[in-house]
Amino acid sequence: MPDPLHPMGFIILLGFLLTGYVVGSVPFGLVISRAFGLPDPRSYGSQNIGATNILRSGHKLAALFTLIGDSGKGGIATALTFYFYGTDPALAMGFGAFMGHLHPIFLRFKGGKGVATFLGVIVAMGPSLVGPLTLGFWLLGALATRRSSMGAVMAALAAPVLFYLFGHVQLAEWAMVMALWLLWRHRQNIGRLVQGTEPKIGAKKP
Repeated sequence: MPDPLHPMGFIILLGFLLTGYVVGSVPFGLVISRAFGLPDPRSYGSQNIGATNILRSGHKLAALFTLIGDSGKGGIATALTFYFYGTDPALAMGFGAFMGHLHPIFLRFKGGKGVATFLGVIVAMGPSLVGPLTLGFWLLGALATRRSSMGAVMAALAAPVLFYLFGHVQLAEWAMVMALWLLWRHRQNIGRLVQGTEPKIGAKKP
């Protein structure tokens, strides 16, 4: 495991971070929309490249593929890195993938809100029941209220706490940084949730 305090170790971790960023920058929502002949997701609804907005096009299969792609690019890259190189490189890879989705280099740094990629890297790094429980909080919030942003908020709040409760302080701190970024990206959604004006899943948003 590279030592982040050693110059060479820092460079190695930076390499994993940048690799994750490039992987996370792949805009599956845009690629899949074009493959299905759908409009650019940035031209309708929330103008977001994520699965929730693509669902507003009425094409459920495209939305499903986008969800799989966005979660998989973070989860698979993180899981493989953890298997071959260990914890710290995997944390760097996962964080890079998450940031790549939020600020993709291929789309002038204007990306999605990161929920699927966040869940992917949490599940990949989550020992014991942390990953499934985080997914459970996301499903509970989304299905109970029919608002994906509520699921995102609940998952973001749950993940760091779950890591901490299961005794993984380093992972809790790592998840907390991503969770705060995720909540910041959802600040407008949170405002609409408070006001009761947040659109439901699948609703056509002007």
